[in-house]
Amino acid sequence: MDGSLKRESLFSEAPVWEAVARLALPTIVSQVILVLYNMADTFFIGRNGTDAMITAAAVCMPAFMILSAISNLFGIGAVGVISRANGAGNPEKARDASSFAFWGCFAAAALYAVFCLLLRDPYVDLLGGSSPAVHPYAEGYLFWTVTVGGIFTAENTLLGHLMRAEGRSLTASVGIGLGGVLNILLDPLFMFVIFPRGEEVKAAALATLLSNFCAFLYFLAAYAVVRTRGETRLTLKPRGASGDTVREVLATGAPACLMTFCENLSYAVLDNLMAHNGVPAQAGIGVAKKINMLAHCIVRGMSQGVLPLIGYTYAAGMRKRMRSAVRLSAGGSIVLALLCTGASLAFAMPLVRVFNQNGGESIVYGAAFLRILCLGGPFSAWAYACISIFQGVGRSRASLALALMRKGALDIPMMFLLRLVSPEFGIVAATPLADLLVCAAAALIYNRFVKRHGKDKEIRKKAAVSFAMVRKV
Repeated sequence: MDGSLKRESLFSEAPVWEAVARLALPTIVSQVILVLYNMADTFFIGRNGTDAMITAAAVCMPAFMILSAISNLFGIGAVGVISRANGAGNPEKARDASSFAFWGCFAAAALYAVFCLLLRDPYVDLLGGSSPAVHPYAEGYLFWTVTVGGIFTAENTLLGHLMRAEGRSLTASVGIGLGGVLNILLDPLFMFVIFPRGEEVKAAALATLLSNFCAFLYFLAAYAVVRTRGETRLTLKPRGASGDTVREVLATGAPACLMTFCENLSYAVLDNLMAHNGVPAQAGIGVAKKINMLAHCIVRGMSQGVLPLIGYTYAAGMRKRMRSAVRLSAGGSIVLALLCTGASLAFAMPLVRVFNQNGGESIVYGAAFLRILCLGGPFSAWAYACISIFQGVGRSRASLALALMRKGALDIPMMFLLRLVSPEFGIVAATPLADLLVCAAAALIYNRFVKRHGKDKEIRKKAAVSFAMVRKV
């Protein structure tokens, strides 16, 4: 008996609240840990480092997160295809999608690493690290985290997505969490014990590299175990996927990839514009962005966790169950985002001081910027949810439109316009304003989708037979 069939009962028969909780909670925890370990570099650098060192780590973050865009292109694309294939009873398509995703991610990450090696100087300048005080630190951070460690970082995130496609959210979360915990532990060891004072940025980069390599090894071992036991339909062996499968993976993953890419492009534009206000302002926005990431990571974890459930129920015709999953997950995301917004407004200054203990003016900037950024959290929660919904059901155009609106199409032009009003705070205010507009657009598009495709259809007979067999086991 295919052990993966038993897992399908979670998608089709378990109470909706239980399915959402079991799929989303581990993913949320792993995303929180992921953000905490991204914050760890800034936290430990901020204890002994200068504003230039803090800025170097901050300006490199968009370049590092491009690896997430690559992982999302192939990983979230594969999750959508695999979940719909399982819902429609097509395991061969699931195998093709997983193989293509693994090797496609490997090739794309390798090409990006070569790009960062050959064009590292102009790339760092483009990211906002053109200051002579910042550039050397940023160049070194980029080399170790992306050029050397990029493939491991991209692949361990990709493998986490593939594990979630079959309902193994806990396994995926342990792997992501392992990398985060190791990074948090290795940062102080490398910065304050192994490397001399003044090399905190290099030490943080090497800690990130090693922790992601260990997480990659964990995922390979976890896959080997379930493969040996015959409990997965996934495969990492090279195999020729059909053109339709390749196009479907890329079309489903493109919105997530472009959203991550445009998000980091937006941050790079913000850093470049903020650079005109001086290093303290740059350090302040760098810290504020990282703190604000916590609300976004919770929402991202929720939407990624329930994506397989939405894709499966949609393909199997269980539209009422799909709508229930959307209500629970999106409602939970909005409530959690509201709590994060409240905490950021109430404790902005203490939160910024945690990550910057040496700056004076930069702390004031950071607290003010955080209070502005956090206002967009509840609105982006609904936008994230809708983007994930449309990825799950294969409506790539709607997902892509919302993704591009959220980051790139709206906020970047607004930065230049609002900069005329306030050179410092105007460009930051563009982010929550864009989130508000995208939230309204997402509500309209989702309501239209539900009116057309929200009614139950006859569930495929093959699925009913499969689950009858499972119950007999």
